[in-house]
Amino acid sequence: MTLIADDHTDSQLVSTDPRDGSPVGSWPIDGPAQVDAAIAAARGAAEWWRAQGFAGRRKHLQAWKTEIAEGARELAAVISQETGKPEGDALLEVVLTLTHLDWASKRAGKVLSRRKVASGLASYNQSASVGYEPYGVVGVIGPWNYPFYTPMGSISYALAAGNAIVFKPSELAPATAKWIEAAWNRAVPGHAVFGVVVGDGATTGAALVAAGVDKLAFTGSAATAKRVMAAAAERLTPVVIEGGGKDAMIVAADADLDAAAGFAVFGGMGNAGQTCAGVERVYVEEGVAEAFVAKLVAAVAKLHPGPEASDSYGPMTLARQSEIVARHVGEALDRGAVAVVGGRESIAGGYVQPIVLRDVPEDCAVVTEETFGPVLVVNPVRDLDEAVARANATDYGLGASIFTKDLRKGRALAERLRAGAVTVNSVLGFAGIPGLPFGGRGESGFGRIHGADGLREFSVVKSVAVQTMKPMLDLLTMERSAKDMHLAERMLHMMHGRRGKR
Repeated sequence: MTLIADDHTDSQLVSTDPRDGSPVGSWPIDGPAQVDAAIAAARGAAEWWRAQGFAGRRKHLQAWKTEIAEGARELAAVISQETGKPEGDALLEVVLTLTHLDWASKRAGKVLSRRKVASGLASYNQSASVGYEPYGVVGVIGPWNYPFYTPMGSISYALAAGNAIVFKPSELAPATAKWIEAAWNRAVPGHAVFGVVVGDGATTGAALVAAGVDKLAFTGSAATAKRVMAAAAERLTPVVIEGGGKDAMIVAADADLDAAAGFAVFGGMGNAGQTCAGVERVYVEEGVAEAFVAKLVAAVAKLHPGPEASDSYGPMTLARQSEIVARHVGEALDRGAVAVVGGRESIAGGYVQPIVLRDVPEDCAVVTEETFGPVLVVNPVRDLDEAVARANATDYGLGASIFTKDLRKGRALAERLRAGAVTVNSVLGFAGIPGLPFGGRGESGFGRIHGADGLREFSVVKSVAVQTMKPMLDLLTMERSAKDMHLAERMLHMMHGRRGKR
């Protein structure tokens, strides 16, 4: 990504392919005036979108889904160009995303339609119900590592809930966002329910946060998330935050070590390690540590990063991320960690070769901070209790994984992990299950996308109570009678006191 300006045009955002620096496209940067106009257009379209109802929105979202599916190869090529990931990985991103769009559009009515709730004996004369209404206009700020799958987790569910969207993609991936917008305009022409604004965080992103959207969904670093929240607080704008992770894998002594090693490579090295909910730390019971490391080394040896479609993964999408990887790895090695695969020499130019570190001090940055590169830390532990303690000893709380043949033990360990999503005997197994909500805690943020909770996240709860008959005791009045109060007190003791427990 570069920003350019000349005497004849406004500032431009130029998207480039990180593999060779070739331009993908360029767009004028949207400043506060353009962002305000986009929100105004979305607010006007929001009333039409809400009036479509669940059935109408489902029809339009299904048409959008079909439009994207028909152009999936083309979209995957654009994602690949902007991120450097192989087109096969980009196509998988499209497949997973459309699974969620399909689920949200079909289930929104069931999840969000008004439903009756019990009124209780004391309010027998009231008919009570709860329903969900759209916020109005939701602003979405997306990341660069999964420029389609991740922001669409908010966009799909917010649209299905009845909101209009203004989407600010990462400055590294504007072409992906513009492709999605064009697909929307083909599927639902004439209605600015979904719009894109382009620019960097300091200009366009800040303008979107300050412009008065009704809710904001942000994905990015925890540090940036805090600044976004502070700006949103000026208007009390509610936010959903996905702030990254430092996900741990636990390998029990009874695990299938071949499977665990394979998933560790997938979670740690896929997308050049640029995955919030992948694998960065592995805690393996010491009795099988040597065998696991041997299998891991053999699996990693098969990887070959490069620019071709057949390569295992591409370059670092954000060039300066290599500097963070180098700092983390260098500190660990300086403090006695052992590089069983790669090392300092693995970081050269835009590509980072796979690195596996063993016996890393737990207070090293490569253990405590998000490295976001193809680096795995493998530390043996005495037992699973120590593994859980180490996995939880982080400010992050996004995802985790457990490998054991004892599924009952796996489920019990999952309950003990401080993470928003846990998989047993897989990594990222939840990503393709639309009914499962996704989000974190601590530095990983709060709020949820996906599933019924994701639909409710982008909805305002409204409770309604309708009095259907006069009450037996007239208590909601400034002129309560002594008789009614006496009966109310008797009921209190009968319903909630010791007499009521007999």
